[in-house]
Amino acid sequence: MSKKVVLITGVSSGFGHAIASYLASKNYAVYGTVRREVYPIDGVHFLTMDVTDRKSVFDAVEQLIQREGKIDFLINNAGMGIGGAVEQFSLQEIELQMRTNFIGYVNTIHAVLPHMRKRKRGKIINISSLGGIMGLPYQGFYSASKFAVEGLSEALSLELIPYNIQVVVVRPGDFHTHFTQNRKLVQVHTNANDPYHEQLKRTVAVIESDEQKGLPPRYLAHKIEKILRKKHPKFSYIVASPEQRLAVLLKRILPQRWFFKILASHYKIN
Repeated sequence: MSKKVVLITGVSSGFGHAIASYLASKNYAVYGTVRREVYPIDGVHFLTMDVTDRKSVFDAVEQLIQREGKIDFLINNAGMGIGGAVEQFSLQEIELQMRTNFIGYVNTIHAVLPHMRKRKRGKIINISSLGGIMGLPYQGFYSASKFAVEGLSEALSLELIPYNIQVVVVRPGDFHTHFTQNRKLVQVHTNANDPYHEQLKRTVAVIESDEQKGLPPRYLAHKIEKILRKKHPKFSYIVASPEQRLAVLLKRILPQRWFFKILASHYKIN
């Protein structure tokens, strides 16, 4: 029996690296996308791809198809974060955040779907975030990009029913990855006189502390592999600490103003 073929975007670090390594150890044929040369990962084939460059995406997918003849699973993972007050994002920063985290997913879906539809089988896993179901302060456009992924995934899951292609959204909480070090801040933050400066410092310190105390990325990789093996997976999965799973429950059951007070307190917003 031929190996199941998995395409994972953004495997140079973090979730992507952990998922690619774990699936390769489980005997999947793993193809991971990178933008530049990186250290090898045992059992993982690299494809050079920039998810924001549509031609780059289609060229890389075509290379994979030429080699394997199929794609069984697409895991949309590539992303980035920019921190800052909504008011202070430049148009260029907004476009970069949305182009990477949302349009990047659209590009890979567009490139892969014709091959899945032809075979009438496949599974698309879109990595979202708890920030895709609750707006996080000073991560407003990151949350917006993940909210967009959530809405797209719901619509896509319905459209693909006739083609036996499943769409799954995975919502990680805080994990200890390089995402913390790689987070950018809006350029205006360099001005100590701006009205959000002190509050942003306090809130970002909480965000980074939560991330550094987060779960190991291999925990998410294990959950992803279980989803790949499920014949009838749920549409969405939350992969987070018990405290963060509780926060999701509270958002569902509490009056909104009460939940906002809890979030404001956690993020030290006076």
